[in-house]
Amino acid sequence: MAIFTIVNYLFQIYSIALIVYILMSWIPAAYGSTVGRILAKICDPYLDIFRRFIPPIGMIDISPIVALFVLNLVQTGVFYVLSYIVF
Repeated sequence: MAIFTIVNYLFQIYSIALIVYILMSWIPAAYGSTVGRILAKICDPYLDIFRRFIPPIGMIDISPIVALFVLNLVQTGVFYVLSYIVF
């Protein structure tokens, strides 16, 4: 059961990092801060996958919403696979 807890925490931490990074777009010059640069290195590679395929609608970028949804699906799949491996 410890592996499930660790994996769950890792997915939660990454989801929170994505949400914070997305919300930073509302604050001018937030991406230039130390936290912004660290989150950019962590989050941009994942978000860029979705930005390539999902164009912005007007000034609204919906790719982060899809990215969070896919991350949730991956988490569910990982738990499904781990349940067969562990049990």
